[in-house]
Amino acid sequence: MRAHPAVRQALSAALPVMLGYVTIGIPCGVMEAEVGLTPLMAFLLSATFYSGAGQFMMSSLALVGTPVASMVASVSLVSTRQLLYSAALAPYLAGASRPLATLFAATVTDESFGVNLERFAGNGSWDAVRATMVNLASMLSWAAANALGALVGPVLAIPTAVMSFAMTSIFICLLATQGRTRRTVCCAAASVVSVILLKGLGLGSMSILPAALVGIIVGMVVGGSREGREA
Repeated sequence: MRAHPAVRQALSAALPVMLGYVTIGIPCGVMEAEVGLTPLMAFLLSATFYSGAGQFMMSSLALVGTPVASMVASVSLVSTRQLLYSAALAPYLAGASRPLATLFAATVTDESFGVNLERFAGNGSWDAVRATMVNLASMLSWAAANALGALVGPVLAIPTAVMSFAMTSIFICLLATQGRTRRTVCCAAASVVSVILLKGLGLGSMSILPAALVGIIVGMVVGGSREGREA
């Protein structure tokens, strides 16, 4: 039995994201096993919270004994970008039903956002149904990979120190891929200096959130001043 053309198109668009999620989701599941999550718990967490950066951050912070309040604040800050994704795609879903639009908004991530935005902009036949199927296929791939990682995690016995560095390494990679503009350099430098100063004052892991806010503010100020001179 052949799949419906819309299903084939959605799976074809989602396939690169799904394969990428397998390679990232398994290490994330291993970290979740380190903090006590079973494969089923890892699957349910991934299918409901569905945030790669957030899940890596939660596990990493839990492994180093970060207070729950600091974990919630840090993960919430990182996850606010999802609101921007949904807002950017909202015009393309103006004709969708409310339940479908809600499901789409709840399942969009960095990667599916890029895939769907490209399709919406360049493919007149791309609609909310296909876009939501991309989101759901990607989510199921991510959840399954996390569950597999949680299953094999205890067998692999990867040192906790190595796994706790996973989130840090992801942010280093994200920083390295950014263009070396004045704004990004100032933002990164301000965040690093703030973390060092706040940890020196004894805040420990609580310094992550205020240091990130300092970096964001500095980036906004530098970017705003530059735009003002060019105007």
